[in-house]
Amino acid sequence: HFMDKQTKPHSGLYPNYVNPHNGQWGEDSVSLGALGDSFYEYLIKSWVQSNGTDPQALRLYNGAMDAVDKQLVQKSRNGLTYLAKMSYGHLEHKMEHLACFTGGMFGLGALHASDDTTRNHFLSLAAKITDTCAQSYARTATHIGPEAFYFTDREEAVALNNHEKYYILRPEVIESYFYLWRLTHDQRFRDYAWSAAQAIQRHCRTDYGFSGIRNTSDVQSAKDDVQQTFFLAETLKYLYLIFSSDDLISLDDWVFNTEAHPFPILTTKTGLSYN
Repeated sequence: HFMDKQTKPHSGLYPNYVNPHNGQWGEDSVSLGALGDSFYEYLIKSWVQSNGTDPQALRLYNGAMDAVDKQLVQKSRNGLTYLAKMSYGHLEHKMEHLACFTGGMFGLGALHASDDTTRNHFLSLAAKITDTCAQSYARTATHIGPEAFYFTDREEAVALNNHEKYYILRPEVIESYFYLWRLTHDQRFRDYAWSAAQAIQRHCRTDYGFSGIRNTSDVQSAKDDVQQTFFLAETLKYLYLIFSSDDLISLDDWVFNTEAHPFPILTTKTGLSYN
């Protein structure tokens, strides 16, 4: 409710920082990657979980996505659609692995759109963003995507800084493969997922689990010796669901939180309701 009442800069975008003492916006940076991702995700998922009884969440989501679509969605010289970051009104043509969850978010939002034009537009955007994130995997030596990738006149969907070439078993790209597979049943999304699964098995498997790697551009990359908890909770879960029956955790009855834990949609056959 507080965020709803706040005046949003940049025609409806939400900055990543809010002063906890006075509620004023902090540093003027906007991103659907780190610091901003879950906020947007939970707007549409709050609507979905409420089974259409939380109109504020849907209104905030639609307003935010309209602003994102108009200001942050960009297209590279060779036709790749991506989400830029914004700092003090200026765009940085960089997309984080974390921001690749937006393919799934746009797809879920399209599923609950109020008209066919909006539905088709955002489903198309979801697929294009997911294709771009798949390219960030395809364009490395390991076929695993880096922590961040850039778009310049010379390079597209590749990491430019060595300190951003690592992979820590993140799930966001595979998460979008899951949603796009469920929503379209286009085989390419399963193919993307299988390629990622093979690459992770090849480069991240160890004797006693899986580890992140320090350089996705090096097939001999050193490992970071850490298995993140979200690897089990999200990365492997989404891979499993992509190749399982669509009736296994149906999107008609369940909604995933940001860590891929399924929550029942209210007033469905789960028998739950606000009353």
